[in-house]
Amino acid sequence: MKVKHNWVQRAMRLCTSAIVSAALLSAAFILISAPRAQADEREKCQHRIEKAEARLDRAVREHGENSPQARSSRHALNEEREHCWSAYHVWWNGVEHRWHDDRDWDRDDHDRDHDRDHDDHH
Repeated sequence: MKVKHNWVQRAMRLCTSAIVSAALLSAAFILISAPRAQADEREKCQHRIEKAEARLDRAVREHGENSPQARSSRHALNEEREHCWSAYHVWWNGVEHRWHDDRDWDRDDHDRDHDRDHDDHH
């Protein structure tokens, strides 16, 4: 009977080792893949903000700084910035080509750049 008991103990140890190994591998995979997934999501935020900035630029150029189209585009841009801020506590500034870690887009010089460009042409 002692031989049978040793075999059961070894089988149980082997199963326990396999379970622990699988859990460690799963944890390692999650730790390794999580930063990449977050980086992918930040890249999506950056892309959405850049598109919204381009739509705002086009609306200002075609319809004027205070046109309904520009106001709508500005609102959409701020929504994209808010989305990124809520998810990652950063937002992308396509004019400066950098991430901001302060929620300061309401002090963004982007709109003032349009005013300066407009003033330069008069």
